[in-house]
Amino acid sequence: MRIIGGEYKSRSIAMPSGVHMRPTQDKVREALFNILGDITGKKVLELFAGSGAFGIEAISRGAVSVTFVDNNFRCCQTIRSNLESLGISESKYTIIKGSALTIPEKFRAPAPEFGKFDIVFMDPPYYRNMAKKCLINVDSYDIVAPVGLVMVEHFKKDALEVAELERLVFVDERRYGDTVITILRRTL
Repeated sequence: MRIIGGEYKSRSIAMPSGVHMRPTQDKVREALFNILGDITGKKVLELFAGSGAFGIEAISRGAVSVTFVDNNFRCCQTIRSNLESLGISESKYTIIKGSALTIPEKFRAPAPEFGKFDIVFMDPPYYRNMAKKCLINVDSYDIVAPVGLVMVEHFKKDALEVAELERLVFVDERRYGDTVITILRRTL
């Protein structure tokens, strides 16, 4: 897998060995960053991080910091290895081995070491209703900065039911085969 744009464009990153995962396709990742536009200075949270491709792409394109969360030790090791192989300063990232479903509670105020995130990206396993559960937690623990974006990659048949959310509102939805990207914005 390769970084698509920014400072580390065309550089390779490794995938975790022995881990069943479905990495975000390059064309989908490129579309996401085209939607986001300039992310210079943004704080990013990547849930269900896997190889860390989305967060590393964000750093490459100017994000000030990325917090990677994955519950698999091999994924966390791979993320660290990818960041180190690119020479990315440890001041730009945090890697947390933990559940993306429960970690939003740890980020809620007061958590001055994290603050609120400008961009939250999540790519949970398909067919397990995890996207909906995680989205509800992200919303209820109020970890997204005002007008911040949440991008959820999910299977086309996984319903998110965004009407249940208090602070996040639906903005757009993009389809790429069986993959759907739902975009939400934090209200003021």
